[in-house]
Amino acid sequence: MSAVIAVLLRRVAGCSSDPGHCSGSQALLSDSTVNSPVLQLLNIRQIGSDKGPPRFRLKMSDGVHSYACSKGVMCLRSAFLLATQLNSLPEEGALAPLSVCMLKRSVSNTLADGRRVLTIIDMEVIASAADSGGQVGDPIPFRPGLASSSPTSSPSMTSSPSCDAAPGPSGSLTSTAYRGQGRGLGGMSPVKASPVKASPVKASPVKASPVKASPVKASPVKASPAKFSPMKAGSPAARPTVIPISALHPYISKWTLRARVTHRSDIRNWSNSRGDGKLFSFEIVDESGEIRVTAFNKEVDRFFSLVEQGKVYYISNGTLKAANQQYTTVKNDFEITLHASSSIVLCDDGQRIPLVHCDFVTIAELDNRDKDALVDVIGLCRSADDVSLITTRAGREVSKRALHLVDMSGKEVTATIWGDEAVKFDGSGQPVVAIKGARLSDFGGRSLSASFNSTLMVNPDIPEAFGLRAWYDREGHALRSQSLTQTRSPGRGLTTNWKTLSDIKTEQMGHTEKADYFSCVATVAYIRKENCLYRACPSADCNKKVTERGAGLWRCDKCDREFPTFKYRLLLSVNLSDYGDQQWVTCFQDTAEVLLGQSAESLGRLRDTDEAAFDEVFRRVSLTSHIFKNRVKLETYNDECRVKVTVLEVLPVDHREYSRRLIRNIRKLAV
Repeated sequence: MSAVIAVLLRRVAGCSSDPGHCSGSQALLSDSTVNSPVLQLLNIRQIGSDKGPPRFRLKMSDGVHSYACSKGVMCLRSAFLLATQLNSLPEEGALAPLSVCMLKRSVSNTLADGRRVLTIIDMEVIASAADSGGQVGDPIPFRPGLASSSPTSSPSMTSSPSCDAAPGPSGSLTSTAYRGQGRGLGGMSPVKASPVKASPVKASPVKASPVKASPVKASPVKASPAKFSPMKAGSPAARPTVIPISALHPYISKWTLRARVTHRSDIRNWSNSRGDGKLFSFEIVDESGEIRVTAFNKEVDRFFSLVEQGKVYYISNGTLKAANQQYTTVKNDFEITLHASSSIVLCDDGQRIPLVHCDFVTIAELDNRDKDALVDVIGLCRSADDVSLITTRAGREVSKRALHLVDMSGKEVTATIWGDEAVKFDGSGQPVVAIKGARLSDFGGRSLSASFNSTLMVNPDIPEAFGLRAWYDREGHALRSQSLTQTRSPGRGLTTNWKTLSDIKTEQMGHTEKADYFSCVATVAYIRKENCLYRACPSADCNKKVTERGAGLWRCDKCDREFPTFKYRLLLSVNLSDYGDQQWVTCFQDTAEVLLGQSAESLGRLRDTDEAAFDEVFRRVSLTSHIFKNRVKLETYNDECRVKVTVLEVLPVDHREYSRRLIRNIRKLAV
């Protein structure tokens, strides 16, 4: 086995037939054409990182030269780095010192301080450390400049096409992406080789003339179009060399991406104690992955009108930082912030860039995901409810529409879309609907909601959509699917999980990881009207309590602002009773207003102006019976565990249906 590996490494090193050829690592690091080089790993070291995933630095050898980054050794200003998506190889022990690897895809970059970093994007371990038979050859450290200045290497580089770099304007850039056969950036300068080929006399003064080499290598004219001319970005001569999104890491100071914009947010403004500002963000995707890009203040003015959803752009230079996964649906450990040196140029050649990058989960899998998780789903819209208007807590009217999606798992789920998308949605023809970044809720079983950061796609041009449509036309239309979302029927409600209050304790409801849901018929025994109302922040989507500051102003600590008014919010603590037990439950704004038959604002005015009328509202509700749909979960507060029951919906009792259900239960007991 070791003999075979030695031959492979010698072939890559270029020493099997011609010892004058450049070595495999020399050709790779000088940006020459390299076809899947085979290298041996001599050492691997983990680089500590406070933010983001760990990185691994490698010392590689081709049997002739070794290449690594050694701290304090200035002649080796270089490093092999492993892309984060390959971290599983060293972590699982598949990649260890003395193992032999084939590099399928790599990216070469020059940092601001001159160091060279070659990031390995894709590799295959073709021989483990045990099978390699030890170190192959006696490699010496590769030092850039030594080989090229050697008198024996120059002629061989002229005659060896494997070590030559194709001439072109890309020589002014500082990064190269390799995928199999690649193009170099001029690290092995063709300018030096050309005079040798043209001159039959070795001692010709033309070869040594600095006048000929100087203007070609130092000329800024060649670098200018590729790097700074956005008007010619679509032409092949001026097209910049790009790296994939998956290759981005904090060690790269300058880079260029070619990616498609899949989602762009509106401009958002903020105001706090540190000042005012504005921002917008957009998400981009290429063949390797996706990432989020954010622009602030001046960059908003520069780029907002330029960036359009669905178009492909060259995006160069930005600050890479760890992403806050709590506020993004993009699956990337990093995100980009644009700055004054960033540039965005429209790309005319983007046919190969995917339209979207999704990690779809089946509808059946939603039962195993956590509440509030962000998921990508695709399903066929079997039916769609009519659009409806709801009033938010801030008093704004928002359109909503419920879609009933089914997929090949045989499960169905309800997904809610909002705003203009809800109004414009056309459910005729039962389209395939994909939602990227839908939020999973456990309200009424399992349901989905497309937030304002989600991306809704109708009949997307992706293989998953074609496969789903073919399945539904063939057999799915006749399938009786099982819905993960409970059916809500105000009049009948017989499909719900009926329980008595005593069942909460006897069945230990809410003691598992997931919350339990049940419905019951119960009577209101008592309502705590003390502290049932509080003054809340009047701003949109903020219900925090405000404090009086005097002079008619009310302060919200969350918004860090003062307001001339406030809004009332209801929070009821109600004691329910049935024939077997009693239970304290919590009613928030919506259910509290239904139970009391009064809005929070009107109750607040009654409490301030007519206390007797305020008390009468609670007296009328006392000892009335209703259907309560509830959520029960064991919660910990101050190191004390207690069962919390929250009312999700209050419905009137249909006594005819209720009596029929009791009769059916009696007959079951008689049998």
